[in-house]
Amino acid sequence: MADSNRVVVYQGPGKVAVESIDYPKLEIPEEVASHFGIAQKAPHAVILKLVTTNICGSDQHMVRGRTTAPVGQTLGHEITGEVVETGEDVLFVKKGDIVSTPFNIACGRCRLCNEGKTGICLNVNPARPGAAYGYVDMGGWIGGQADYVMVPYADFNLLKFPDRDQALEKILDLTMLSDIFPTGYHGAITAGTTTGSTVYVAGAGPVGLAAAYAAQLLGASVVMVGDMNPERLRQAESFGCVGIDLTSEGELGDKVADIVGEPVVDAAVDAVGFEARGHGEGAAEAPATVLNDAMTIARAGAGIGIPGLYVTGDPGAVDDAAKEGTLGVRLGLGWSKSNYFVTGQCPVKQYNRKLMNMILSDKADIGKAVNATVITLDEAPEGYASFDQGVARKYVIDPHGMVA
Repeated sequence: MADSNRVVVYQGPGKVAVESIDYPKLEIPEEVASHFGIAQKAPHAVILKLVTTNICGSDQHMVRGRTTAPVGQTLGHEITGEVVETGEDVLFVKKGDIVSTPFNIACGRCRLCNEGKTGICLNVNPARPGAAYGYVDMGGWIGGQADYVMVPYADFNLLKFPDRDQALEKILDLTMLSDIFPTGYHGAITAGTTTGSTVYVAGAGPVGLAAAYAAQLLGASVVMVGDMNPERLRQAESFGCVGIDLTSEGELGDKVADIVGEPVVDAAVDAVGFEARGHGEGAAEAPATVLNDAMTIARAGAGIGIPGLYVTGDPGAVDDAAKEGTLGVRLGLGWSKSNYFVTGQCPVKQYNRKLMNMILSDKADIGKAVNATVITLDEAPEGYASFDQGVARKYVIDPHGMVA
């Protein structure tokens, strides 16, 4: 057994570092155990040796100082690993298995887990429903941008890949199952995307690219992706999307009409979240922009999927209302058109097995779509800095040199 561990840690706005921490124990966070009156010892848990762990745009919100994350917050919720230790109550996951870990931590026992709503489990976070690894206000669980990590309720949470060699061969696709592929799919499907749909995706970061790719899998006839970053727009166009440059003059509806013949779409996806900016070159931050755009161009009765992150605490917001997540959303517009919103964490377990099957059957090339780029754990700070500058890459950390 290893006796050392390292993890990426938030050190203040714009700064992360790789720090040494204790090797994980089969224990849940004390704050979770004491709040729910349950044992801290976790015979239901496993320890994973990280095969891959990815940098997420949600992590960047913390690293930019745009959440209430404290200095010392461990990072990383996109986890794919090899099981190296199992608790005595783990029955169906074995040492040596290669597994995907949903970023949602779920007990598998509460009412909401039984309803499939694993993003809002009731038993894993004292602060609110739902928890995640390495994230502020998400229960104190240690992050997975690390050498090793503990995963609780392992039989329920983990998705085992059927063949180890095949999994390692396709790891740059399978690593996306922990978050962005299901999250993008959730955004597209909850917006109502189906065969022949016209779809607009706001944001060409990794989640937006995953949503656009998922919309294609769901049979969309045209997928438009709006962004102000030329490199990211080119990445969206590389797999058949139509890029819309939001720095150029003109209304979004007119730009949509130039593509599909009318200024409305059948489904819209917000893959930007609370750090949205207005339109035009050098536009200032305007956090309700994307939601209002989506209501403007969504046809009457259309859905708006919102995998983009919104928070209740943003110390860097543009005004006092936005600091608590109160935004200038034109709800009357959406109401008048009978639009519907679907918000919140993606319940990864609803989708990850089916999307795994698509990858293993060579029907989904998600790693290429999001431009998966491998780095070492020691290169994580450089990866964060590069990602923050808007490069069209999804950084995949390979702590142990297991990626071919």
